[in-house]
Amino acid sequence: MAELCILLSALANTPIKQSLAITGSVNQFGQAQAIGAVNEKIEGFFDICASRGLTGEQGVLIPAANIKHLMLRWDIVAAAEAGLFNIYAVENVDQAIGLLTGIPAGEADTNGHYPSDSLNNKISVRLAELTELRDSFITLQAKKPRK
Repeated sequence: MAELCILLSALANTPIKQSLAITGSVNQFGQAQAIGAVNEKIEGFFDICASRGLTGEQGVLIPAANIKHLMLRWDIVAAAEAGLFNIYAVENVDQAIGLLTGIPAGEADTNGHYPSDSLNNKISVRLAELTELRDSFITLQAKKPRK
């Protein structure tokens, strides 16, 4: 999930919030899949954040399927209840990338177009640009004389 979000962020030329951590895997449909050691992963990131000072901006994204596995320490629960640390349960990559960037992923309309202010629109535009570059390169290569 993290690697896919990084790739999408790069394509959209949109930074990811450095105050958030993410764990989980993703299937071929973009759905978040459960992972092991979710409590330990949350605790590790929380400990780093707490040692640097909790701001209320820090948090972790976990697969929604892992909610039933949460058994967190009292200090993490207290920080979450006080709004100083956040735990976000995501069902898919669109939810994750929206939280990580602060920009909604956006859903395609019936024509396959995304809202102009959505992250998926930025990605779609960039992929079209890259396709155009590839096509122009292929055209240039075809025009070169062969030795």
